[in-house]
Amino acid sequence: MKSFTYQRPASVHEAVAAVHAIPGARFIAGGTNLLDLMKVHVETPSHLVDVNRLGLDRIEPTPDGGVRIGALVRNADLATDERVRRDYALLSRAIVAGASGQLRNKATTAGNLLQRTRCPYFYERAMACNKRTPGSGCAALEGHSHNLAILGASAHCIATHPSDMAVAMRALDARVETVGADGVARTIPIAALYLPPGSTPHVETSLRRAEMITAVTLPPPCGGIHVYRKVRDRASYAFATVSVALIAHPGNGAAGASRLAFGGLAPAPWRREAAEALSGAASPDDLADIILAGAQPTAQNAYKLALVRRTLSASLAQAAHIQSEGARR
Repeated sequence: MKSFTYQRPASVHEAVAAVHAIPGARFIAGGTNLLDLMKVHVETPSHLVDVNRLGLDRIEPTPDGGVRIGALVRNADLATDERVRRDYALLSRAIVAGASGQLRNKATTAGNLLQRTRCPYFYERAMACNKRTPGSGCAALEGHSHNLAILGASAHCIATHPSDMAVAMRALDARVETVGADGVARTIPIAALYLPPGSTPHVETSLRRAEMITAVTLPPPCGGIHVYRKVRDRASYAFATVSVALIAHPGNGAAGASRLAFGGLAPAPWRREAAEALSGAASPDDLADIILAGAQPTAQNAYKLALVRRTLSASLAQAAHIQSEGARR
């Protein structure tokens, strides 16, 4: 690990000003991703700004009936919060499906959203990676792509986003609150937070330089049955091959899906509202056709096309079963 300086600011303003003023500075909270990347010299910050003591660790109701989640709320605390488990069960289940108990105790809400890809070529500095070194190429295109993207990628990058929590946040229409170097606060729909790779895969989000996430807000609960189904190469502590975040009203036609988001398929959580709009009348296969439109798999990850269909079908069947069991009670 390369040497760096360290600072513990007393306010959000001081933290943002420090990152803006010092070239190569980075925010650090849980550090569960950043420190790993520093150890292999993929990330080499010159200065770390520790934001852990800024008081952004509360979960609070909003005036419209939603909930505001501080950027520093630990994943374990968020998943076990009574309001989240009751009103946003999808989010709780997605978080519990990710990482390990030890990591969830340390990882933060903002850090989870901003974690970097687990593409093996991104971590291996001897290999070409446009996300790590712009213009160097993408070794994954002709390399090991078993668990890489089939949707939303480009000729410059086929990495996937690893977060389970972000997939649930996308289905829940979360909004990300930030403060910039100029002191101006703004709110970003999570759909606009992540940028497609295009020819600049190293530019991963719409955050500006030194802009800091302070909270994530969720709208009022939308009801329904919440299902998070994650398929992975091993039973635990593994990233999604395919995951489905589903909020369903099974009485609404054949499929009954009102919200659908997917992980393991793209550089960001994948959602096609057009499929949701037709879910009252469409079959699971019809929904999958819309979701997978434009897919460009490699020979190694083409299996995901069938896996999406099966996982979606299983998720819808699970929601219908939950409803029928509830009706019997």
